[in-house]
Amino acid sequence: MLGSDDRSLCAYQRIAPSYDLIELPFELRRYRSIRPLLFRGLHGRLLDAGVGAGRNIAFYPPGSEVVGVDLSPAMLKRAARRRSRSAATVRLMEMNLAKLTFADGYFDAAVASFVFCTMPKEERLAALRELSRVVGPTGRVRLLEYAPSKTPFGQVLALVWQPWVEWAFAARLDHDIALELSDAQLRVTGSRYVTSSIKLVEAAPVP
Repeated sequence: MLGSDDRSLCAYQRIAPSYDLIELPFELRRYRSIRPLLFRGLHGRLLDAGVGAGRNIAFYPPGSEVVGVDLSPAMLKRAARRRSRSAATVRLMEMNLAKLTFADGYFDAAVASFVFCTMPKEERLAALRELSRVVGPTGRVRLLEYAPSKTPFGQVLALVWQPWVEWAFAARLDHDIALELSDAQLRVTGSRYVTSSIKLVEAAPVP
């Protein structure tokens, strides 16, 4: 039986060649306009956790040093094609978010976009604890994640889409990451819906 890491890896290895095309409608209609929010006010050494196909790369703060990590080699190849679009220094590394190899406090901040919806709870908590560790006590963690929709129509739509989303992206749309951060030694410093079903969440390590 495949572990959850293996299922997620298999899904993204399979979908990588067509990922940009499949995701394009979502990128154009909603993701592209909200990705810059992840990086507003950030600078220095940053971690893009679950960099995927590199859709965030165009929005990295100029002059910053960004390390993008992902579990899927195929997705990292797609991200590498976008590296030249950034005014930041960009490194891409294959790595498990639950087992980061960086030293404590190595980064000034860590961001992740639509990553934790692809993980079961135990792995989410392990990865969140790792983000807390690598940003250290003065760092920040900023997340863009799906959350239960604020509208009844959105809730029904999520149920309709869920089987396909789970097959294509190994993802679920029905949990609120902000409610889990305290279990990972993170305190929420900001949380708001930026669309009817996507939240921007900011957190800091608990002293």
